[in-house]
Formats: sequence, C-alpha cells, structure tokens
Amino acid sequence: MARKKDIHPSDNVALISTPWPLFNRPSIQLGTLKAYLKPRYPDLSITTYHFYLKIAERIGYPIYQKISERTWSAEPVYGALLYPEREESIEKLFQKQAVREPLIRNTDFNHLVNKVRKISDALISSVDWGRFMLAGFSASLCQLTASVYFIRKIKERFPKLKIVVGGTTFSGLAGRNVLQAFPEIDFIVNGEGEIPLAGLVHALTNRENHEVLPDIPGVIAHHPTDETEDMAFSQLTDLNRLPPPDYDEYFDMLKTFDPDKRFFPTLPVESSRGCWWRKPEDKSEKKGCAFCNLNLQWEGYRRKDPVQVIKEIDELTSKYKTLSLAFMDNVLPAKRIQTLFKDLTRLNKDFKLFAEIRANFPPDTLKAMSKAGMEEVQVGIEALSTGLLDKMNKGTTAIENIEIMKHCETLGLLNESNLIINFPGSGPDDVAETLKNLEFAMYYRPLRYVSFWLGLGSPVWENPKQYGIQQVSNHPNYSVLFPEEISSHIQFIIQSYRGDLTYQRKLWQPVKKKIGQWQKMYAGLAGGSPILSYRDGREFMIIRQQRLTGEPITHRLEGTAREIYLFCQTRQTIKDITQRFQTTVREDKIMPFLRMMVEKKLMFEEDQRYLSLAIPAGPCAFC
Repeated sequence: MARKKDIHPSDNVALISTPWPLFNRPSIQLGTLKAYLKPRYPDLSITTYHFYLKIAERIGYPIYQKISERTWSAEPVYGALLYPEREESIEKLFQKQAVREPLIRNTDFNHLVNKVRKISDALISSVDWGRFMLAGFSASLCQLTASVYFIRKIKERFPKLKIVVGGTTFSGLAGRNVLQAFPEIDFIVNGEGEIPLAGLVHALTNRENHEVLPDIPGVIAHHPTDETEDMAFSQLTDLNRLPPPDYDEYFDMLKTFDPDKRFFPTLPVESSRGCWWRKPEDKSEKKGCAFCNLNLQWEGYRRKDPVQVIKEIDELTSKYKTLSLAFMDNVLPAKRIQTLFKDLTRLNKDFKLFAEIRANFPPDTLKAMSKAGMEEVQVGIEALSTGLLDKMNKGTTAIENIEIMKHCETLGLLNESNLIINFPGSGPDDVAETLKNLEFAMYYRPLRYVSFWLGLGSPVWENPKQYGIQQVSNHPNYSVLFPEEISSHIQFIIQSYRGDLTYQRKLWQPVKKKIGQWQKMYAGLAGGSPILSYRDGREFMIIRQQRLTGEPITHRLEGTAREIYLFCQTRQTIKDITQRFQTTVREDKIMPFLRMMVEKKLMFEEDQRYLSLAIPAGPCAFC
C-alpha cells in the first residue's frame, strides 16, 4: 500500500473506456481495476470515464448498438478521425458492412464521423487531465482506433501524462511493436491488469525513482528485443480476494441524461477467468477450441467460490438498484455451478441473467439457472456435425448440441448461439452431416451462422498447416484503417489467410440457405406453442408436429412406446434403453420403434444414442 507521504496532488489515476462496448453495461474492466486499487492507495483519486456511454447517448442508442456489433463497422469511425487523408477508402469499408444493417445502411458517414469527433473532443476538454499522473485505457475488440484517437488527443495537450493500455487488443503477440507504432503510449499491460497496474502506480508515486522506473512484472515499458522478453503475465492467484467492481461513475453519468435517455443497465459480473476446457496443463497439441483466442490474456483457469459470487451479486444489485446481470466468464465454471444458482435463487430477487455455457451442461443445472432468473444463454454449439466438432476440438457431439437446444426451448431460455461456417479444412462430409442434422434441430430456436475468422494466437493460427492454411497475415482491412508503417508492423487480433476460402464459401452455401429456411419456419410457427410438443396421458401420449404448410401432424404413443419416448427425453444409449425395458418388450421390437421415430424426425440418433425431440406442451414436467 502506498504511504501517505508518497501521494502528491497530481498523483491521480484516470481509467478510460472508449467506444464501442455495449452501451447498456458499465465496463467491468474499469470497475474491477478501480475497486482493486482503492484499498491499496486510499489517498489516491481514481476516476473512471465510460466515454462510450456518452457517445451512445448522443448519436442514439439503436445506431450505436448496430455499429458496435461489427468490428468493421466500429473501427472505421475513429479510423477516419485518426487518418482523414484515408477517409474515402475507410468510408467504403464502413459502407460495405453497413449494407447488411438497415438501421445504418443509409448513414451519412461523413456526418457521423464529424458528430463523433465533436462529442469526443468535448469529452476530452471536459476533463482536467493535468491532475492525473496516469491514464489507463482498457481496449478490447472494436476499441482500437477509438482508444488511439483519445490517447493522441489527450497526449497532444498533456504530453507529460503517462498513458498505459491493456486488454485483449494489446495482450500477448498483439502487444508487440505497439509502443513503436503509437509513441503516445508509454506502457502496455500484458494480460490481466490488477497486479501490473498496482505496480505501475506504486512506481510512479515513488518520487525517489520517478525518472527511471524499475521493471514491473506484466508491464511492457519498451519495445521487446526478442520473442519472449516482457511477455510474461503477472496475475492474481485467488479471485476471491477481489472486491466487487465499482461502477459509480457510469451510473453518475447516466443520471445526467434526459429522462427519455435513461435506462436500467445490465451489471457485468464474473465468477471465473480463463477457460477450463483449454487445459493448459495438457501437453497435446489440441488445447481448447481450435478457433478461440478469447483466453490469451490469462494463464490457466481460476474461479471464485460460489459464496463470493453470491455476495457480490447481492451487494451490486442492492447498491445500483438494477436486477439485470451478465456473467462475463468466457464459459461458466463446471464445478459447483448448480450450487451457485440454487443459492442465487435464495436471495429472493427477480434477476434477469445472461451467461455463456458449454453444450454439455446437464438439465438439472439448466433448471437451476432458469429458476435463478437466467433468461438468455449463448451455448458453445458452433457446429451440428460431430466430425467438424472434432476438428474444432470442441469436445462435444452433435447429439449433445441438439439436446441442449431442446432443453433451452423447454425452459424458455433464449438461446443466442452460433454455427460456424467456412471452417478451414472442413469437407463435404461435414456439410452433409450438418444438413442432415439441421432437419432435426429445426424445432428449436435457430442458430445464427457466422463465418470463421482467424484469431491471433488461436490453435488454428498456431498450427495453420493442420487446417490447410498456407499463409497467415493481418486482415486486409487493417491496411485500410492504418498507414503501411503501422499495419505491416503490428499483429492485430483479426488475421487473414490463404487456403481454401473460395472452396469453403461455395461448400457451405447450402447450409446458409437451410438456416434461412429455418429462421423463416421458426418465425412462422413458434409464436404460440412449441413446433414439436407432447401431452402426456399417463397410459398414452400425443405428439403434435407443426408444419408451415398444412395442418399439424399428430402421433399417439401407448404403453411401452410412450415409456421409451419419455425415457429418451435426455439422450440414452441403445444399451441403456434395452436394459431398462427388457422385462416388458423384446430387443428386436425396440429397434424398429426407434428407427420409425427417427424416420418421422421425432427422435434423433447418433452413434446408437437416442434423443426424443418433442418438448412438453403444457407446464414443463422437467421444471
């Protein structure tokens, strides 16, 4: 902890987040860093600036949201401000993305850029930067050009102010050469920021060695001269020692808006960091999902005790008087997660929750999550082909993915999950399996297809030949945003490659078409009742199968047929089924029934495992 005599009037810290994060959430990065620093430096003034919120309020929330959803819609806005001589080509990049979004399709780019410039410059002018010794910028996806613009403008007026940047945009390999490319930046935090930032603050407030700073673990203060120098992390070993995030300034800013511009924000919370599926201790080449680079700013996997998470949620929702929460974990912990949500229910607060989960979460866990207030999830589905899932190293199968889609539909959980197309190295068998399995998944909320993009540091990026990739480089859009002396010397988060791109795009066209049909069918059928549902009559059951054209088809199952169908509400092997019903029906009678159910698309089969697809029509028996 800093001593009182070390603190000077200008020894204050500003923590800043620029566009384009989600506007309706305070920055968990700023909130967590401030809460961590405050008890260690009680005499230090630490102020957070959620500049993105003011930008969103001024240009309009709907437009801001649409721009923020795509990297190549967001980065061009401040790219044009940084390099006005490149505005014509940058505008073309923006318009190429905007054509997909009706809300911003007819946006006057020049007008938008000028408006954002005026608001941004006014925000910069509203702060007395002279009272700070350090300004820290948190930059994740879509925040690169905005962060550089704010840094450059602030540094022009206050050249002695030290600037530090951190976040996924500058972690690991992405941090190399940044100090050369952007000399306005003095320091880079590599990895998570709590310990490195505290070390930097301590060094700057120690006036005895102010001119020459000591080496600070996790902080890069000069250009690394070799492949390993300065790239180590310095991170917390125990997340339970973290205090709840401090979101005061976000809510203070929100209170200054006109009543019609105010809203109830969603509070970001975290119960873990890293990804338990990534298995850093595993020495095999397959390490985590092949396409993923979301965990490069951490070493290993750490989680908070459920008691700590419950306490934080209770404190935050009581303090800020809002009940919407988003778990920021890249994936929720597998261990003790059911306990967490059962305990969360006991708080007797009507939460509205969002989280990202893996596809192998069991039904009982989903049930506990739903009871606690989980309304929306993003499941790591990514594919409906087990062969392709293996290439992606997902560790799941198509039947598991379809099963969790079914359980989400049963519980009324909004499942906003993706299906990756154009994955390098995928072949006709992967597409054929996907198309076949889509026929069985179409009873549930449609997946969104997203084209594969190559992430810096992902397993695919690290092993390109394994996936048929011949040459890797920065995404060409960076050469539109930045001059050559920058775009050719920095490794950016989004990469490009040569390989089978054209082949993949052609190969996956039928899947794109099929998903379009799926979306149309679901929109037309799922408004009032499930597309495939059943009602149980104790000795019999009736299954109702809706159709876009024609009347619904109904099926009646009686006796053992009903019992088998109910038994397979969660996936079961043929061995489990025959053992369960061997006293009531012969095995040679079971297989024809199962085959008939699959032919009618009432059940799904994979590798002799069976899953009934209909969900309860009335109150959920599984609830």
